[in-house]
Amino acid sequence: MRTAAETQVRRPSAVRVLTILLATTAAATVVVELLNWWYAPEQGFGLAVRTGWAMLRSFGFLLLIGHVRKGRTVARPFGLILAVTTIFAVGRLIVPRQGVPPLPGLLGFAILTALCAAVVWLLYRSSALAGHLVRHRPRLVIDRAGISWRETPPRRPQASAWLLTSRVAAFTYSPLMLVPALVAGGSILDGRLTAVPAVLLWFGAGIAASYAVLFCTAFLMRGKDWARGLLVVVTVAVLAVDLPLCWWLLGVDGLVRDGGPLLAAAGLALYGLRRASRADDVAPA
Repeated sequence: MRTAAETQVRRPSAVRVLTILLATTAAATVVVELLNWWYAPEQGFGLAVRTGWAMLRSFGFLLLIGHVRKGRTVARPFGLILAVTTIFAVGRLIVPRQGVPPLPGLLGFAILTALCAAVVWLLYRSSALAGHLVRHRPRLVIDRAGISWRETPPRRPQASAWLLTSRVAAFTYSPLMLVPALVAGGSILDGRLTAVPAVLLWFGAGIAASYAVLFCTAFLMRGKDWARGLLVVVTVAVLAVDLPLCWWLLGVDGLVRDGGPLLAAAGLALYGLRRASRADDVAPA
């Protein structure tokens, strides 16, 4: 049995480089958001919610560090979705409703974008990381030796990297709907009581989307072809609910700031399904 020290030595240098890069990206996310909050002309409820959600992504990068150090297969799709949605989440707050963005905010956003691009490049282009990110999550195993908690390959067929990407992207639908719904809830506090039914519908749709995605991806990972079509339907339905509500309750500004990240996640999910289908078509029988 290998000791922790031996396991540390066996890790490729790319893991240490990526770990430092992810920690730097997490810190940069917080710094850029604080800069944006400092220079924002309007520090209202909506900006506070969006800023808090964007800063929570710094914990996502710290969680990704754990997956990378443990060699988990989920690190690649998780890192891709986290990087793309972070760029959108931070970028939508840099641009003010009127005027031009402040120079410190633009510089910080450019640095953060470069860091996110470097994270994605390492995850998908480094051969050393490709050989490292091969482990699965540990689970409870009951066999003749007794009960133990250890790593075991999943019983379902091995899912492609693009299917995993689609799965992770789809799981972001619910929070990307609930954040603007919470922002729109601030309009109720301002006396816009006619928006109450729409906001409640928005919250309900966001919660329902999480269960729908969970159902679809459970069968998607098991190689069911019909689950791919169902996930496409869920994606279209999510966009059909979220985008009009963003435009109606939050205006064009909200449509760009809150609809943009959801469009990016939906695009990644659909693109992943398409690439996975192509890979299945060219795979030898």
